Amino acid sequence: MDKIETLIKEQQLKDQFDNLEKHTQWGIEFVEKYNKFVKERSEIEINYAKQIRNLSKKYQPKKNSREEEESKYSFCRAFFTTLNELNDYAGQHEVIAENLTSQIFVELTRYLQELKAERKTHFHDGRKAQQYIESSWKQLESCKRRFERDCKEADRAQQYFEKMDADINVTKADVEKARQQAQMRHQMASDSKGDYSSYLQKFNQEQNDHYHTIIPNIFQKLQDMEEKRIERIGACMKAFAEVDRQVLPIVGKCLDGMTTAAESIEPKTDSQQVVESYKSGFEPPSDVEFEDYGQAMKRTVSENSLSNAKEGKEKPAGKSKPKLWPFIKNKNKSPKQHKEPLSHRLNDFMASKPKMHCLRSLRRGITLNSHVRSLIEGSGPEDFSHLPPEQRRKKLQGKIDDLNKDIHKEMDQRDALTKMKDVYIKNPQMGDPTSVDPRLTEIAQNIEKLQAEVQKFEGWLAEVEERMPSKSDSHRRSGLYETQSNIAVSNNCAQDRESPDGSYTEEQNTETQVKANINPTPNPNTIPTTMPDDEEFDDDDEPLATIGTCKALYPFEGHNEGTIAVAEGELLYVIEEDKGDGWTRVRRNQDEEGYVPTSYIEVNLEPNAKDS
Repeated sequence: MDKIETLIKEQQLKDQFDNLEKHTQWGIEFVEKYNKFVKERSEIEINYAKQIRNLSKKYQPKKNSREEEESKYSFCRAFFTTLNELNDYAGQHEVIAENLTSQIFVELTRYLQELKAERKTHFHDGRKAQQYIESSWKQLESCKRRFERDCKEADRAQQYFEKMDADINVTKADVEKARQQAQMRHQMASDSKGDYSSYLQKFNQEQNDHYHTIIPNIFQKLQDMEEKRIERIGACMKAFAEVDRQVLPIVGKCLDGMTTAAESIEPKTDSQQVVESYKSGFEPPSDVEFEDYGQAMKRTVSENSLSNAKEGKEKPAGKSKPKLWPFIKNKNKSPKQHKEPLSHRLNDFMASKPKMHCLRSLRRGITLNSHVRSLIEGSGPEDFSHLPPEQRRKKLQGKIDDLNKDIHKEMDQRDALTKMKDVYIKNPQMGDPTSVDPRLTEIAQNIEKLQAEVQKFEGWLAEVEERMPSKSDSHRRSGLYETQSNIAVSNNCAQDRESPDGSYTEEQNTETQVKANINPTPNPNTIPTTMPDDEEFDDDDEPLATIGTCKALYPFEGHNEGTIAVAEGELLYVIEEDKGDGWTRVRRNQDEEGYVPTSYIEVNLEPNAKDS
């Protein structure tokens, strides 16, 4: 029973040490968090003061005649005084930041190091005392087991001697030998009993000291340490408020200065200065006298006057024709506008409704062919060259963003290890500073590798963006589309504004603006909005020459106007290569030709076509 109680007490004491260790560690983390809070508050004050100073400097009067002239007005002088007081106001926030750093942050950082060292010492003493009492307990158990074993051996030797002594067939020598063996076992048992008794007394004394003196002293030291920590936090919080309170009188003076400057404004004086500056001194003009012209208008109507009246009526008719001449002249000599190929205008007009489909596909998500989706979602080349240009650009940009995030993580780890190394250098008992160097070297190598990867992907991204159509060209084509196919677009807006889920899409001007910014990424739901710049309609409809062949990698349905449906593996003739908009013009026979996405086909151009 005593053994069980001792084990229970030891387990409870061990649990108490674990609880105290967790609590004191949490207390240290709380101090670190508060210290970080003070540091961030100091940084905010510094940044705020800097912004206030920059604002005051920005609106300070310049050294020129205009500002000097404005300084004579009271409201201008009041504003300049406000700027000066604001500059002093910013200085008080700098004082707050400086006092927070020197009075709280620096002192609390030094106290944290002392607190960690003291906590480590107390728990080291506690573990040492716990190990010593456990070792004494094991030694007592060993003495006890040895005494128990010797007693059993002595009892067996006594029984053997009595058995030999009672047997008449045994010689006296054997009986004497058994008696001596029994006596020896009894002596060993008696010695073991003495050792066990003395060590038991010693253990009880040590156990009493352990539970009544050593451990309570350690617990008391931990309690004192916690009370000091809490008291220190309270003092820091009080200083945190006092730092602000110390600058309040000066801040109040700054605000009083601004109020005094505002009260010094004199509207009547300023307006009188304006009057004095701009008044002319001329006398007001006199009244205008009435002039009577009625005396000279006493003529009678005659035949001459009638004929003159008829001529007067015919004269405006004769002048009406020359009035049209300036309009006709201006019309004939108006600035010559940029001439677009006829194929552009016809194609823009025909592509008005598919463009609306393209806009809706941006709102609801583009449905790609299953083969292309498997390429995008599955594994592919590292540079994503199997994707269409816009999707490849997005993938490359996303990869660059991920690599930059990894670089920032590595840099954060490097900064943390550098700080840890500085702590080890200042406090060698916490760790070896050289143990951090291998990890720092590894992180530096990782950063170099990631930066090399970023440069590689940025090169691919620049290559993609260089091949894509420029924004100015897109805006020009969008403007042409809006001018020449306004009727078709308005009709399509009326038909297509309601989406399948019942939601209402944007107005026409929003859709047109979005169309101007859509990149010409090939996808099955859209067709090219413009034809190549060097193509125009011929009067004799002469077909274009073949410049190569192509093989369809995936099936393309080609529902929209201007496209052509192809089957997977089908061979076609190339009559116009991709101009950067993601579409290639192909021909099946003399009557069937159209556009297919460049990413859906494998193109083989003839050598002479490549050279040309």
